[in-house]
Parts: sequence; C-alpha cells; structure tokens
Amino acid sequence: MASKKLQKAALEYHILNGRPGKLEVRPTKPYATQRDLSLAYSPGVADPCLEIQKDLDLAYKYTNKGNLVGVISNGTAVLGLGDIGALAGKPVMEGKGLLFKIFSGIDVYDIELNTKDVDKFVETVKILSPTLGGINLEDIKAPECFEIERRLVEELDIPVMHDDQHGTAIISNAGLMNALHLSNKKIEDVKVVVNGAGAASMACTNLMISLGAKRENIIMLDSKGVLRKDRTDLNKYKQQFATDLDLHTLEDAMKGADVFFGLSKGNVVTKDMVKSMAENCIVFAMANPDPEISYDDAMSVRDDIIMATGRSDYPNQVNNVLGFPFIFRGALDVRATKINEEMKKAAVYALAELARETVPESVARAYNVTNLSFGKEYIIPKPFDPRLITRISIAVAKAAIKSGVARKPITDWDAYEQHLLEMMHFESRIVSELQEKARKRKMRVVFTEGANFRILKAVEEIKAEGFAEPVVLGRKNEIQHIADEYSIDLTGVEIYDVLSEELLPKRQEYAKKLWKKRQRKGLTYSEACDTMRNLNYFGAMMVETGEADAMIAGYANKYSKVASVALKVVGARKDVKSIAGMYIVLPKGKNKPYFFGDDTIKPNPDSEVLAGTARLIAEEVKKFGIEPVIAMLSYSNFGSVPNEKLCES
Repeated sequence: MASKKLQKAALEYHILNGRPGKLEVRPTKPYATQRDLSLAYSPGVADPCLEIQKDLDLAYKYTNKGNLVGVISNGTAVLGLGDIGALAGKPVMEGKGLLFKIFSGIDVYDIELNTKDVDKFVETVKILSPTLGGINLEDIKAPECFEIERRLVEELDIPVMHDDQHGTAIISNAGLMNALHLSNKKIEDVKVVVNGAGAASMACTNLMISLGAKRENIIMLDSKGVLRKDRTDLNKYKQQFATDLDLHTLEDAMKGADVFFGLSKGNVVTKDMVKSMAENCIVFAMANPDPEISYDDAMSVRDDIIMATGRSDYPNQVNNVLGFPFIFRGALDVRATKINEEMKKAAVYALAELARETVPESVARAYNVTNLSFGKEYIIPKPFDPRLITRISIAVAKAAIKSGVARKPITDWDAYEQHLLEMMHFESRIVSELQEKARKRKMRVVFTEGANFRILKAVEEIKAEGFAEPVVLGRKNEIQHIADEYSIDLTGVEIYDVLSEELLPKRQEYAKKLWKKRQRKGLTYSEACDTMRNLNYFGAMMVETGEADAMIAGYANKYSKVASVALKVVGARKDVKSIAGMYIVLPKGKNKPYFFGDDTIKPNPDSEVLAGTARLIAEEVKKFGIEPVIAMLSYSNFGSVPNEKLCES
C-alpha cells in the first residue's frame, strides 16, 4: 500500500479543481448558435442517421465510433487490490481512459459491469458494441477472462484485447528479446521459469512460445508449486503447461534456469535461488508493488544478471502503457476486425527494435537521467518516448493489413506517420519539412563546443537521423572520455582537435585568410594566428572557406560573442545593415508556426533597422510556403539587456 502522504495526494488528485474523476466529454463541433444546435441535433442530425442506416460503415465517417474504445471491467481483479467490485474499480478504468487519450489520442468510455457471470458479461458487451470502435477488457479475474475474451473476439467484428494478458505479454517479451540479444542466447534454447499461472502468465508464456520458445523448456508454477501432470487440481488452461519433470518447488525450478518471469506476488524469490540460475541469467520480477525479488537483492548476488520489474524507480520497467494505446491506435486506423497474433508479435518486434536505437535527449530529460542507451539497464523503451506513437501503431497497422483483418488499408505510410505526429502535437508539418530537406541536402555542420555532453548527444542524434554530417571541435581525448562515460555513439563523426600539431597548417591557412580580410581593421597576422586557436573562430572560418555549410555554437557562450565572431569572419549579406535573430515557435495543439524576429545585436533599432529585420524575416517565411503577416512589439520588459527608459519608469 502507498504511504499516507501518497494516499492523501491521490485522493486530492481525484477531486482536483472541484471536478470528481479524471474524464469528461467535450464537444468537437461548434455549438454557439441556434444553427449549430440545429445541425448537431434536431433536425440536422437526421441526415447522418439516414446515411448510416443505408450503409453502417458510414458510422465511422459521421460519428466518433472509429476513435472510441470501451474500457470494460467487472472489478474482479483490480491491480493489486483483487476483487473489489465494479464500482470500486472505476478510478482505474478512468485512469486507463486518461492514458489512452494522452498517449494515442483515443477517446474512451469506461464501462463497469456489475456481474461475475460470463454469459451476462459477454451478452452485455455485445449489446453495447455498436457504440465502440474497440474494446479493452480490464481487471477481470482468471479463468473467466480467458472465456470472455475468446467469445468476444470470435463474436464481434471490432478489435478486442484483454490488456492485463496481452499488454503485459507484449512489453515483457519485447524486453526478453533484447535481454537474450545482450546475453547472446537464443529463445529456442533457454530454460524458462514462469511463477504465477494467472491471465498475464498464460499470455506471456503463449506469446513467448509464438516467438520461438519451446514448450518443453518452460516450467510454470502456481501457488501450490510446479504445474505437474500428476496433479489433479489443474484446470484446462494450466494443464497445457504441466510437466512430468521431477520438479516440485520454485527452488527446484530455478536451478540452472536462464529466464525467470514472475507474475505472482512479492518476495517469493530468494538470493540463493537467483544464485542458482544459469550464467547471464534474465530475471523479470513483475509483481506489483513488490517484485518477487527486489532489484537491489538480485543485483547484489549476480553481476551478470539482466533484470526488469514492474516499478518505475528501477531500470527496465514493464509498463503496459508502452503497448495498449499504440496497439489500439494502429488497429482502429485500419479498422481491424480483431487484434491477432501477428499484430501482437509486430508490436513486440517494434518495441524491441526501438530500444536499440539512439534515444532522444528529450526522453532522458523527462526521466531526469543524463543519458539512455541500449544495454542491461535499458532494454525497454520509456513511456514518454514520442517515437512510440509511430513505431508501434504503424507496425500493428501493417501486420493487420498483411494478415487480412484490416477493412481500411493504408497505402501512404509517410502521410499516416505525419498524421499521427500532428494528431499528438509532437511535430508540425514545418518540422517534418525541415527534417526532410536536411536529410536530402546533408549539410556539413561544425559544432564548436565539442566538450559538452548535450552537444555530443545532439550530434549523436543528428548523425543517427541523417540530418547532417557533423564535425565536432575540441580535444579528442576529452570528447571521447565524455562519449564513453555517457555511452554516446560517435561512430562516423569527424573530430577536429584544433590545438593539435596535426591541424597547425590548417590554423595557419585560416589565420592568413582572416588577416587578409581584416588587416585594414586593425588585425595583425600574429593576432590572427592566436585567434585561430579559438574554436568559434576556427569553426566560422570552416564556413567561410566552404569546408562546412553551417556552424552551431553558443550553448556555453553568450549569443552576442558568437554572433560577433560570425560577423568578423563570415560577415553579413551586402544588402543587410543590421543582423537579427529569428525564432520559430510551434504552439501546442496548433500546426500553425509563428516566426519571431529579434534585433538581438542592436538594442535600440531605428526605423530602417526594423524595416530591414521585417524584410529578412519575411524572406525566410516565404521559403516555407507561408505568406507572412507582420506585427511588431516595441520592447521586451525582461531579458539580459537593460533599457534605460524602462528602468526610469
């Protein structure tokens, strides 16, 4: 149970702003005038009704059915709380709805059914199914959940998934794929122990077998011990995993095991059990809130272990939010009739592959860590990784089409990906266009502050995404030390150790060019030589000579200093009398960008400078295919440059 402080905060959260609960219904169409209301309801609403009567598929066009999932439960197996009843489980169902919305843009009705009767449950869901585009079954105890899901999948033509089973199975098996990769083991060879024989355990094990594990290599246990063929108390679901091996206890099963999957209860695995496992063992202790063995205890007895839990305060959290929002997103968008095995496996592979890619720095910042990279402590992506919406949804949608369960196939995958990004406000069209242009042009960009972690992390991402060919300036040994410390991959990145003897001829060449350019402005050759030891001057000269297309600097230096260097070395365009900064702002929830010009170099610009700045910004805006509309703000009342007139007032 949570601490009293957390309990209080949780209760207060659920009545925050005077609004009980976590969900509400909001109109998506205008409703301010009588005409709006006549279109929304009577008499205008009759027209879409009649169209749908003629063609039921038009419900996806004229109603929210195609983006609506029902989170349906009877409250018989709520989180770690057990059978607390339908109404008591409602906060969990509302919370699931919130996660659907924020991670994949899917709307949810939470539906709590006050029945434990399988027939009544199934019949009720079938009766209300015309309302919904998909059904997420939630917190229903085993074995009833197996029969409920099976019947609904067979009898309905919309995607149905019991997330407690398949969500956990998909995320954990994605982690397992990567753990096996790091351990240099093959799934068909490993000995697996599964502790727990409930819904999640069955689903995890069945999916593991679908991915290549051998049934004869899997030992499953329930609260009474190993599922053995000589036991007479096993239901039909447990019988399929029964063994005739001379194993009876968890301690027996763990000896020599390569993989442990815990979906049972906390603190049932001892340190000695973990010690008895095979070399390079894999432990997924997923019981919540307390794992079968604590992360600290397991790590204290093995240094070759790869471990995952269901907790967010340890590495490798098996979190269902990595799966269900995006699985349903892909299924809904191709109007799939079901979520089949092919779609689940596609989600597994997409998750596993994503964890092996370079992690955006924004994701690391969201989790208050310096860096994330594929390895023992990062085998599963993080829930706030913005790439999940495209990678998982697209993989699931493609699998649905390939397996023949999609009724609305997607043909333009680039457009679909862009639609997903815009829907979630992760990117706008303008960002995608810039990225595409960058990939095609592949400019050579010099980074002058190479001995900075954030700069190197940016360089890693730029290289991985193919946006540019980065060149990093700085001491090679210092840069490599930072890269090694934070697992930053600089493969293929050029590093210029400007102060090395190797680059002395280049410094001298640049010094001569700069001296010739500025000798009439008081610069001596000796001073030019000294200046070329400055990384910003060296980088700017690379741009001036055409050896680089652009320079990025100023993260650790003042804007004005970097701009000053650029003006002295490269200079402004001939028709430009005063330079300015330009910022692109993408407001959340809108795909329309705003362009801001800032006379950052000239504190009190006159009318000529202001007009010139507006003209320059307008030129850039037109390059994006946007007709500029200009407005001006007189002066900022905060910032790094003081203004005497404002101070006087």
